[in-house]
Amino acid sequence: MSDRLTMEELAALMKTAGITVDPSEMQSRPESRFDEYGLDSLGLLGIVGELENRRGRALPTDADRCKSPHEFLDLVNNSLMTGA
Repeated sequence: MSDRLTMEELAALMKTAGITVDPSEMQSRPESRFDEYGLDSLGLLGIVGELENRRGRALPTDADRCKSPHEFLDLVNNSLMTGA
């Protein structure tokens, strides 16, 4: 697992929430909203919790409020890289 969260890893996390999405589709439409893929705020909260468990660190408190995969990856990766 790299230090940065990838679109592929995000897609795998979404699958644990019951949402199957092609990572290349998310990559080609980075500003598409999570709800376009069928992921609601509760599903995203579950992804945040799972990611915190896997990485062994807390994510920013507003991570579960991100609206798009691109926004989520930017926030999470910035947090992981700065250690914040």
